[in-house]
Amino acid sequence: MDEERRRARPPSIRDVAEAAGVSYQTVSRVLNAHPRIAPATAERVRTAIDELGYRPNRAARALVTSRSRTIGVLLTARPLHGPFSSFLAIDAAARERGYAVSASPNASDDLEDIARALDSLLAHGVEGIVAIAPQDRARDAIHRIGAEVPVLTLQGSPDEVDGFVIDQRGGARLATEHLIGLGHRRILHLPGPAGWAEAEERRRGYIATMRDHGLEVLLAPEGEWTPDSGYACGLRGLEGRDVTAVFAANDEMAIGLMAAAAALGLDVPRDLSVVGFDDIPSSRYLSPPLTTVQQDFAELGRRAIATLLDEIEHGAPQQCHPALTSRLVVRSSTAEVTIGYGRARAG
Repeated sequence: MDEERRRARPPSIRDVAEAAGVSYQTVSRVLNAHPRIAPATAERVRTAIDELGYRPNRAARALVTSRSRTIGVLLTARPLHGPFSSFLAIDAAARERGYAVSASPNASDDLEDIARALDSLLAHGVEGIVAIAPQDRARDAIHRIGAEVPVLTLQGSPDEVDGFVIDQRGGARLATEHLIGLGHRRILHLPGPAGWAEAEERRRGYIATMRDHGLEVLLAPEGEWTPDSGYACGLRGLEGRDVTAVFAANDEMAIGLMAAAAALGLDVPRDLSVVGFDDIPSSRYLSPPLTTVQQDFAELGRRAIATLLDEIEHGAPQQCHPALTSRLVVRSSTAEVTIGYGRARAG
């Protein structure tokens, strides 16, 4: 079936890379006459191009080689704090290096929508693309389509060669260790949606930490990144369980969870400690202010742009990048487990 689909569409840069036994970034460098390409490798790529009948977008290549000094950013159309903060960081870092930024939101994670968004960026003559792709399907689609310029993805899994990430699993460990350090043993996790790398990494970090301490893993139903979802999943997760703390997959869900706790007659933090993730601007102004995990989006943008421009300007191959660490911000939504805390839960 895969072979039939391949014959039914024009060959892509990914098909060339597979046939030549190289990465799609190497094919891109051959197409754009980047230095540091071994003659034998270049010949192998050209042979694959001829055999497959691959026809690159000549207009986009012409714009690239004339040095537009423009970086494209592909981002989700959903108004989420993490992706938008990443975009702002990338925009600032690119402008510091003298590059303009052209953004193209993809309406969904479907292959056709992402292809249209990539085509829009190439039509603007971008020299490279940063894809802010927190959804697994979106990253898979970007890799399948390929592009004739270097592409770097953000917010994928830590082991992706062309990915740049913040250590979500480590941040989840910080959150869970904080609650354990306060004496909590019955800690519930509100997971984010399936198919999102960040949600999966945070869930894994929570599970690993609980198991390291010999504690029972308590998972609420999977939710979305919204207060409404946090409220609904919080009600289902808290009812009938002797839980003293909750680690929510993001701050928006934590806000909904705190409302659910109030609806159940629980006071935060007297009866229930709550930790979120992301440190959205409003988290410090909640009542009580929310303990959360903060991510360094500015540093993420600087490192991503530096890596992408190394490839654009010098043909430097992308490497696996160490994940950036997160920071726990302790506020008033978490408290130690005391004798009174236990009585409040029992009463």
